[in-house]
Amino acid sequence: MRIVRIEHQGRAAYGLVEGESIHPLAAAPWDTGARPERAGPPVDRRSAKLLVPTVPSKILCVGRNYRAHAAELGQEVPEKPLIFLKPPSALLPHKGTVLLPPESARVDHEGELAVVIGRRGRRFSREEAARAVFGYACALDITARDLQKTDGQWWRAKGFDTFCPLGPGIETDVDPSDLLLEVRVDGVVKQSGKTSAMAFDIPTLVAWASHAMTLEPGDVLLTGTPEGVSPLSPGQKVEVRIEKVGTLSIRVEKEP
Repeated sequence: MRIVRIEHQGRAAYGLVEGESIHPLAAAPWDTGARPERAGPPVDRRSAKLLVPTVPSKILCVGRNYRAHAAELGQEVPEKPLIFLKPPSALLPHKGTVLLPPESARVDHEGELAVVIGRRGRRFSREEAARAVFGYACALDITARDLQKTDGQWWRAKGFDTFCPLGPGIETDVDPSDLLLEVRVDGVVKQSGKTSAMAFDIPTLVAWASHAMTLEPGDVLLTGTPEGVSPLSPGQKVEVRIEKVGTLSIRVEKEP
C-alpha cells in the first residue's frame, strides 16, 4: 500500500493511493488492521493537497549511521546507535519550503530513509522491531551545521520549523535493506548511497530506541544519511529520491 495524508472536505484525512485516485480512509491505517476502511468517494490524485503523511508523537533521528558521512564530518561511526530527537513542529510536507533561519550561516541537506512505526511497544526484540514497522518514506534532516558545532546540544541545529521535510507518502510493501538513495539540488546529484551501507540496520535501530522509550503508531525514525551533504541557498530545489519509496521535493528560501 501507499498511504498519504490529504486535505479533504476541510479536514485532514489519511488516504490509500490507487492509480490516479486517492481513497480517503476512516481512520489512521495502523488503527484499522491489514486493509484500512475507505470513507467516501475517491479524490483525483493530481488535485489533492498533500500533508505530511503521519502525525508522530516524536521524530527520532540517527546520527553518523553511514561510515562515509561520518568520515566527511571527521568523526567515527559510534559503537552504539547515536539517536537524537526533532520536534514534530519541524515537519514539512512534500512541495513545502524550507526556511533558512537568520541564526545560522550554514544549513545543510541530509537525505534519509524514514521509518514509520505501526504498533505501540517498548523493549522490542529485533524480530518484534521488524514487525513494528508500518512503512517507509523519504525525508530530509535539515541541519544548521554551524549551530550543531557550537551549541553542544543539537536541539536547535536540528529543530527549527521546516527542518524535517517528510513524504510524499508512506510505502508499506518494500524491502529497505538495499535501496538507492539520492539527493539532487537543482538537478545535480549531491548525495548517492545504498541503505545497505548503514552501520546499524532498521530492526537494530527500532529495537534500540524502544529500549529507552515507548514507540507509538505513527512515530518516525530517520535512519541516517550518506556522504555528500552540502549547504543550501535560497531559491534552490531539493529532491530526495529513494528507490521503490518515492521522491520528496522541497524549495529553499530565507525565513522572512
